[in-house]
Amino acid sequence: QVQLVESGGGLVQAGGSLRLSCAASGRTFSRYTMGWFRQAPGKEREFVAAISWSGGNTDYADSVKGRFTISRDNAKNTVYLQMNSLKPEDTAVYYCAAMGRTYYSGSYYYPNEYDYWGQGTQVTVSS
Repeated sequence: QVQLVESGGGLVQAGGSLRLSCAASGRTFSRYTMGWFRQAPGKEREFVAAISWSGGNTDYADSVKGRFTISRDNAKNTVYLQMNSLKPEDTAVYYCAAMGRTYYSGSYYYPNEYDYWGQGTQVTVSS
């Protein structure tokens, strides 16, 4: 069992930065592929970024590539999402999630493949 708690969301002006954190409970955190998703009002939950268990592999949605960076610290059971050059269209509730399947399965794009979810943190970018 893994419990995930996100933090770091807030209100920021366009062009600004935020760093989201996701703290995980459980001794097996390092075994999980970790992902970040977001959901804007009236829209489906969408993939943002994923990272392999070791942190050696990452992938991003095209909409955030070059602006967002996912990282993890397995010693601290924490995954991060550094968000730079924020745009109003980045406004959403951001969720972290843990997937038991290997990163190399390519399943990390799909919300249904994840086993555990956090409660979400609101990010609002004003223009």
